[in-house]
Amino acid sequence: MNFPLSTTDWLELSKWVGIATLAFAGITALAFIFKWGIRFRLVGITAFTGVLTVGVFGLSLGLFYHVEIPGALPYTRVFDDGGRQIVIAVPPNITETQLNATLRQAAANLYSPGRGGQFQEALLIRARTLVHPNAEVSQPLYLGQVKRSVIERENDNLEIQIFTKNLARLQQFNS
Repeated sequence: MNFPLSTTDWLELSKWVGIATLAFAGITALAFIFKWGIRFRLVGITAFTGVLTVGVFGLSLGLFYHVEIPGALPYTRVFDDGGRQIVIAVPPNITETQLNATLRQAAANLYSPGRGGQFQEALLIRARTLVHPNAEVSQPLYLGQVKRSVIERENDNLEIQIFTKNLARLQQFNS
């Protein structure tokens, strides 16, 4: 399996953990019939696998929402205030089309209905990279941002801004 697991992978896993729970329940029933010394331990094992089954099934309901946008590069979340602002770090060799795709992917993947609040402001996701003007200095360089609604999960009305001056400046540092 590749990670992170998809919802169908979690559903398949919950099926197998459920089968294990039923197997332990059968063994526990046999232990009580034949009065084995480990019968009460088997009750605990059966209960624990039952809890695992419910938990894994809960994960299969789609609690993880991950969108793959072609051309998007991996990013790291470096700041998140839990509300309206997120900053992601992107590689310093990113192009404008890759940045656009990465911002779209971040807008889809970092959405959470819990970010909605009393004022329903837009979620702002900013992309930055680090440049090194000299050997002792690291400086953040913001390359773009995307604003999206916190009310709707499926939102195609994204306000994407690419900071072309900073992208041109980034090309100077890369060469």
